[in-house]
Amino acid sequence: MPALTVAAAVAAVVVAAPAANAAHPAPEHVCVESVPETDPLEPGPVSICASVFKPATASRDDKVPVLLHSHGWGGTRTSAPGSFQRYLDAGFGVVSIDQRGFGESGGKAHVEDPAFEGEDVIRVIDHVASLDWVRRNGPNDPVLGAVGGSYGGGYQFAGAFTEIMKTGRTRFDALAPQITWHSLNDSLAPREVVRTTWVTALYAAGLDAHSTTVHTGYAEGLVTGDWPAAMDGFFRDNGPAHHVAAGRRLDIPVLLRQGVSDNLFPLDQAIDNFDRALTPRARANSLLVGYNGGHALPSTLPLGHAVAGDACSAEVGGGYDELELRFLSENLLGATRTLTGHGRYHLMTAEGGCVSVDSVKPTTTVALPDVATTAGVGLPQAIKIADGPLTIAGSPSLDARVTTLGLDSRAFFALSVGTSPLDAKVVQNNVLPHREKSLTLGARRTIELPSVATTVPAGQSLYLTVSALSDTFVLHGSRTPSVMVLRDVTVGLPVVR
Repeated sequence: MPALTVAAAVAAVVVAAPAANAAHPAPEHVCVESVPETDPLEPGPVSICASVFKPATASRDDKVPVLLHSHGWGGTRTSAPGSFQRYLDAGFGVVSIDQRGFGESGGKAHVEDPAFEGEDVIRVIDHVASLDWVRRNGPNDPVLGAVGGSYGGGYQFAGAFTEIMKTGRTRFDALAPQITWHSLNDSLAPREVVRTTWVTALYAAGLDAHSTTVHTGYAEGLVTGDWPAAMDGFFRDNGPAHHVAAGRRLDIPVLLRQGVSDNLFPLDQAIDNFDRALTPRARANSLLVGYNGGHALPSTLPLGHAVAGDACSAEVGGGYDELELRFLSENLLGATRTLTGHGRYHLMTAEGGCVSVDSVKPTTTVALPDVATTAGVGLPQAIKIADGPLTIAGSPSLDARVTTLGLDSRAFFALSVGTSPLDAKVVQNNVLPHREKSLTLGARRTIELPSVATTVPAGQSLYLTVSALSDTFVLHGSRTPSVMVLRDVTVGLPVVR
């Protein structure tokens, strides 16, 4: 699939623009000054531009909360009159932002760096706090939520955590990020093995916005086949993982919606945000909903499977739009709390069902025979784990003693379901790599498997799929032909029933 075609899948979660409603005034378009750009490609002052949507009910005497909104990677803000109708009708103002390097905003994209995009969000919040029709918790502290997906989810974490880093608290009162990340390095290059298809698409989609570091790092990665140290450093601070490592947590309710079949920002990224980026109090008032969608490319090598849809949003809140609006209304407007399922993981299965669980950790261990796979070339193989009926939901793992007979050996692992090894399909199109950089002789390893949900019916079985190649990581298999042997193999499964 051409890079630019793939890039279309990275587009923003955009609120469709219905016919303009004369009851709501046309948006006001504003630009606020932010921190200067330091990249040599475009140094100098930077303004961040936004469209401010004021509901008809809002006034100095009848103040309302505000939702920040922003676009996906390569996109621009929503600015057309008539947009955000459901939010405005519910009594929210909306401010849609062009992020740094996109649309009318200046500078280059630093991909949610606290020193740049984090500061940009703070400047926008300051402007929101100055509007006389905005409800406040206190001086310069608006009642504030946020919506958006992918890159439009990343800005929410960047803004909130940057405020905590600077002042010890955030002015956000609730967040609703969709299909976004915990760690960009772990997402773009798990175990430093590059998700080539997605990285190429993202590079093409943001060509004009890239900084010097990204241009040079992308070129280096193409030549070497490795994730460059410069890219690792560039992305290290740009997500919740950085702040969690520094001891920072969000103490506000968060509605996390993630694609279980998303193979750019997989389910494990949302689980890490839910488990690590929130305080226990915040998590008890938050929801994680997994659906089959997002940045979801089909897996053809090895062959994968997922039924598209959002069964859990329908089960928890009547559909995602209704769920999101109820969540924001309860946390920002003071609406009666009727949503249930807080503090739990609601995960859509590959087959189209919904499973809600209190934990995603493995509960059952299964021993497997020794596994030997070629690295660099060769066909996928499937090793039976267990027969159905069986339901799993969460984060499985594999433990083994690993031997490799080459340098920089890489293999790709997943769970799959089928009637036999010949027709087993990878659950929700997700694989993860394991990499041994040097000759390895029986080293004990724990190998992360993709977080998934699946119901294996009677007559079918759950398998471990091991592949020398993956189309998501095309050209980033082993650097030299090799063999990878796993002995004393056990798989930990999050069994529900």
